[in-house]
Amino acid sequence: MIKYFAHSLEDQEPSNWQLLEDHLKNVSGLAAKFAEPFGGDKWARIAGLWHDLGKFSNEFQAKLYKANGIECHLETKPGKVIHSQAGGHLATIKGWKKADRILSWLIMGHHAGLTDFESDEIGAKSLRPKMQYPEKSKEVLKNVPDWILDQELPQQTIPAGANPLFFIRMLFSCLVDADFLDTESFMNSEKANLRNHEYRSLESLDLALSRHMDQLCQSASELPVNKVRSKVLNQCRKAAEKSPTVFSLTVPTGGGKTLSSLSFALKHAVKFNRKRIIYVIPYTSIIEQTADVFRRIPGFENAVVEHHSNLAETNETRETTRNRLASENWDAPLIVTTSVQFFESLFACRTGRCRKLHNIVNSIVIFDEAQCLPPEFLRPVVWAIRELQRFYRVTPVLCTATQPVLDYTDEFDFKFKEGFESVSEIIENPGSLEMQLKRVDIQLFANSLDPVNLPNLAEALIGEDYSVLCIVNLKDDAQTLAQLLSSENTYHLSTNMCAEHRSHVLDEIKKDLADGTKKVIVISTSLIEAGVDIDFPIVYRSLAGLDSIAQAAGRCNREGKLNGLGKTVVFRPERQPRFISQPASISLEMLENSEPCNLLSSPNYSKYFKQRFWLLGQDALDKNQILNLLSGFKNCYFRTAADRFRLINDDWQEAVIVPYGESVNLIDRLLKEEWNQRKTLRRLGRYSVNIPKLLAAQMKKNELITETGYPGLYMLDMTLYHNVFGFTPLDKSIDSDPEKLIL
Repeated sequence: MIKYFAHSLEDQEPSNWQLLEDHLKNVSGLAAKFAEPFGGDKWARIAGLWHDLGKFSNEFQAKLYKANGIECHLETKPGKVIHSQAGGHLATIKGWKKADRILSWLIMGHHAGLTDFESDEIGAKSLRPKMQYPEKSKEVLKNVPDWILDQELPQQTIPAGANPLFFIRMLFSCLVDADFLDTESFMNSEKANLRNHEYRSLESLDLALSRHMDQLCQSASELPVNKVRSKVLNQCRKAAEKSPTVFSLTVPTGGGKTLSSLSFALKHAVKFNRKRIIYVIPYTSIIEQTADVFRRIPGFENAVVEHHSNLAETNETRETTRNRLASENWDAPLIVTTSVQFFESLFACRTGRCRKLHNIVNSIVIFDEAQCLPPEFLRPVVWAIRELQRFYRVTPVLCTATQPVLDYTDEFDFKFKEGFESVSEIIENPGSLEMQLKRVDIQLFANSLDPVNLPNLAEALIGEDYSVLCIVNLKDDAQTLAQLLSSENTYHLSTNMCAEHRSHVLDEIKKDLADGTKKVIVISTSLIEAGVDIDFPIVYRSLAGLDSIAQAAGRCNREGKLNGLGKTVVFRPERQPRFISQPASISLEMLENSEPCNLLSSPNYSKYFKQRFWLLGQDALDKNQILNLLSGFKNCYFRTAADRFRLINDDWQEAVIVPYGESVNLIDRLLKEEWNQRKTLRRLGRYSVNIPKLLAAQMKKNELITETGYPGLYMLDMTLYHNVFGFTPLDKSIDSDPEKLIL
């Protein structure tokens, strides 16, 4: 009797290899277990059992023997060995209408990824051509045991109202993760054992957080802001008892929403038997800050997994091997990740991106700074959140000081049909909370909305008696203004500086502010609004969207330590970038029609977002027509949708390493392979800036950007990196359109 194997072990006899039947049983059982919470277990079980039927071919078995230098006497045919189609062909042969398409997508894509059903590109991008010739697999199916072949059509139906393609993507996640895990268990048991880590239960984490928060409340000073934070915490604890739905947590900046939202999530998870908490954050800078806040809670040290592109720490608590493995499929109690990672995974087609999706099921997902959800992808993003909430036992929490309007609306003759049916606010009276947390007086520059030039702005900043933060919309303006204010107490921040450079400058700013003996002036682009915990008595903000103005005001009198209100001054700049002109025009209209001191309020935020979405229109809220690509079986383009769903389109720019700090030493280590190359490359990410590709091409031609010796890695000439302003082209003959250098 011929033995068929799924995987071989290098330099070992076939008697030690994994039997194919064992692998199919294991994957089938594991995939069904993953899919059971959303009612897809019968589909996943068959997909797991059939996913590798092509390995019953003589050709595949001969390939295993040959790879290990062992003679094989099986009769084979020449040609490429493809093992991922036979299971899909079996469903077609059985005549399982529609089911054959579902199983074919799952099985035929379990290595290459989900494909379009039909495509102009025949082959890897199209499912139909692969399904059309089931006779190709008839020979190999003769070798499959009857107990595997004799399966019945799954009687499960896709939940009424659920999107079938979203359901298929979730099944795909179950299959590919089960396949990864069983293969790893056999091929690399040492690595697999690292996954078998017992995390603390959510009940235990809830108790630990409750003790920690009670201690913080007891030791907090009597400042009014701390009393409000305590009130927010108590309301979050109370609301956790409510039945699962879409929740919003509307808390002004500085109101303690990070830990209070976590308290809500843990208590809600314990009450309703959820598996994990996923914290989704728009910026990597906030992720690192938030994850560190969580880890400092006693008992949370090993419960937090960060998953984002800029994790480059050597600190073992931040990136252990176990944490890295958990980030592959989010098998941990508390995940902190980016909006890019979360949403692009939900629309992905590749196996590596998709394998984590089934672990979103039965979880609490907190969307921090929900106002940052990208308008051009808003309809598919809200549609995906709604699908998770309605059919996959997910409790979404929209957490922000400036709530966007994401429920179904028909104001302004505008219908947001993908919006939520209802949203339950956690805070009993957000308007009252805004009044209690009012720490800032909004003013206009010189009581006017006339454009302000940079010299006049610089003069006003110099004339202030206290430390002041000024936020502008353009990097060019930030540099020019900082030059006008040039002194030892003036700091500059923009993304022309690498992340490591910005971190050092922020540390210096915080030291000077804490010292309090000298006036500090900080000129920054809007990057400082991205969750940076910093507190100024005075903030100036260039006219922008209302949400951005509110974020800027959140850096003013943040801790409420001033005797009276802080001062936030809004000014209209002479130059306004295109991407901000529309939201700024709405804010301008609101300022023209009301008193500035009343600008920041929940009714105004609602009015602002409704008008913004209305002006953009339905098409602009799904600019790449993602939803049309995923509307049903007859009109399905998994691969095309994944290609189009990119929240950050950086095709127009290029990352270049800058000569700052230890970057040169890191490149040297990389070339000598003295260190873990993966960690070195990720650390180098903190020493890079993005430069428009057209500009980079000119600079390479002029040898101002040169190769490092490592493929695809380029270094900026040291004369072009300023110790204050970062990347600064010295060659004025190089065209650098300021619009392309916007933050």
